[in-house]
Amino acid sequence: MARPDELTFAPLGGVGEIGMNLSIYGLGNRHQRAWLAVDLGVSFGDEEHLPGIDLIMPDIQFLEKERKNLIGLVLTHAHEDHFGAIIDLWPKLKCPIYATQFSAALFEAKCASERNPPKIPVTVVPSGGRIDLGPFNVEFIPVAHSIPESHALAIHTEAGTVLHTGDWKIDPTPIIGKPTNERRLRELGEAGVLALIGDSTNAVREGRSPSEAEVAKTITELVKGAKGRVAVTTFASNVARLRAVADAAKAAGREVVVVGRAMERVVQVARETGFLDGVQNFRGADLYGHFPPDKVLALCTGSQGEPRAALARIANDDHPEVTLNKGDCVIFSSRTIPGNEKAVGAIINGLITQGVEVITDRTHLVHVSGHPRRDELRDMISWVRPQLLIPVHGEALHLFEHANLARAAGVPKVLVCRNGDLVKLGPGDPGVIDELPSGRLYKDGTILEDSKSRAVVERRRMAFAGCVFVAVAVTEKGELADDPEVDLVGIPEKNAAGEVIDEIVFDAVVSTVENLPRARRRDPDAMAESVRRAVRSTINEHWGKKPLCYVHVLTV
Repeated sequence: MARPDELTFAPLGGVGEIGMNLSIYGLGNRHQRAWLAVDLGVSFGDEEHLPGIDLIMPDIQFLEKERKNLIGLVLTHAHEDHFGAIIDLWPKLKCPIYATQFSAALFEAKCASERNPPKIPVTVVPSGGRIDLGPFNVEFIPVAHSIPESHALAIHTEAGTVLHTGDWKIDPTPIIGKPTNERRLRELGEAGVLALIGDSTNAVREGRSPSEAEVAKTITELVKGAKGRVAVTTFASNVARLRAVADAAKAAGREVVVVGRAMERVVQVARETGFLDGVQNFRGADLYGHFPPDKVLALCTGSQGEPRAALARIANDDHPEVTLNKGDCVIFSSRTIPGNEKAVGAIINGLITQGVEVITDRTHLVHVSGHPRRDELRDMISWVRPQLLIPVHGEALHLFEHANLARAAGVPKVLVCRNGDLVKLGPGDPGVIDELPSGRLYKDGTILEDSKSRAVVERRRMAFAGCVFVAVAVTEKGELADDPEVDLVGIPEKNAAGEVIDEIVFDAVVSTVENLPRARRRDPDAMAESVRRAVRSTINEHWGKKPLCYVHVLTV
């Protein structure tokens, strides 16, 4: 008798971290499985630890090898951490993509803003719709989140049903879009759910996430009470927030000026897909200066401190069209993503130095999370009643807290896994049965690099301790043909005693070459290595750091 097919799950990104989401589901046996991918996102580089790296993406080498068995990529929603890697990585996979209308339209607009993007077809699925993809039947269940058309996915198979929540919260008054579909989730629970793969972002926070309607009320009061110009910055993709800001501006008799390309793109897509129906037309940044201070509201990009975004340029007083003055007000209707605190702090300080009042969620309800707090997690568990819960979308602490909450809520089995773990969901006892290749890819300019890339490692070392370039010309007998050339980059000019380090290094190079045994002088590689060691040691003695050092020996 043939053994039934196994249903498996593996996160290749998004577990033990927030961002870079990629999950895969497999159905079959250990020799051959059909694979379904869910989301393909990015996280953002950190200049301090990854100088020059713009984006971080999941390593998809496993899916490349399994390409013929990959039946599709399904998107839960259109946030960058869930779909931002598609343009770069899809050419390696070339699988069908499925998304609802808003996500597909925002992706098309994103492609249009790129230089020479690949042609990537996306099949549009209706919200609440179901599609058959090989042995998987995928159902798009509306959930509330901070971007339109977010969906949990009910993945129906012969081995059982999995609920992949995506990003969600319970918001009975979401301003736009549908609230989380409690009725359908309860129906799934009645029918039986094998596993719940769930968002853990806010698992450390008690209570419930407040509603978008409460934020809208606060923003309306603040805008009405403002005397001078008002600027609001938020995540461009939060269309409900954009609508709330527009309504607040209208109530206060202000025109809305959109500042920043990402904001312009989302506004265009939201209008095309009906999410801004009935909202007044917005103005371009070129008209900002034409309105009196009490008749204008600037809707700006830059809530995360991005250096070239609109708000950073305004804070540095170098935006070509938008300025703020003493008595004006900026509302940060956003949460600072961990890692961006310094950049956001610099913008806030720049604005305050200009005399601008800055309002954040520290003092006013101007932002709410799009993720569930602990009471909402308990609700989801009580509706769905899964046999197994696997926490995802969170750092180690979030996963740990979500797992403990699930156990306390009576979930029979709870499993915490890591990126790359292949988990058997059923039939039979769940558990980690294999480890798949996983890791990170760095977007370095226009090039995708492995995380072990020499360029990134050396750049980090260079940022810490500088670099020395030495060129030595020697005769065939191994004697100096001319003075060595020494170039120091990123190294102090003088040591603590005031001596010129350039001259100290020059003397060390000459001395090293002249004191080498004759046989080593005739070996360019041996000479280069001796000089390299001497230079690093000398600089360390005078500075306390060992720089990178490159030595070129030329025989003349």
